Amino acid sequence: MTRIKRGYIAGKRRRKIRLFTSSFRGAHSRLTRTITQQKIKALVSANRDRDRKKRGFRGLWIHRINAIIGIIGKNKKKQYNRYSNLLYNMYKGQLLLNRKIVAQMGILKGNCLFMIANEIIT
Repeated sequence: MTRIKRGYIAGKRRRKIRLFTSSFRGAHSRLTRTITQQKIKALVSANRDRDRKKRGFRGLWIHRINAIIGIIGKNKKKQYNRYSNLLYNMYKGQLLLNRKIVAQMGILKGNCLFMIANEIIT
């Protein structure tokens, strides 16, 4: 029987997949079936970890606000001993700042944060 040459489309598709996984080690960058599995796994992990990253940053900002309240609040008359009290009074006073901005304000200008907080509570 004569040899039949196949088209180039399948090879082109595999080459394109290999470019995505070229940095993987071993069979994960060489074997087509394993490459497709690893590509799916990598994309799923990337999608999932974007949400985890957001969750982690939110926790970081909450910890920073709590620490700032604990450090600076000891010297003030009207102190907030908890993060939840501060944010509750800020929302009640219709000062809608997100946690990222409040944490940055506390780090860079801690006194400014407490001036705002004391104005809200009085």
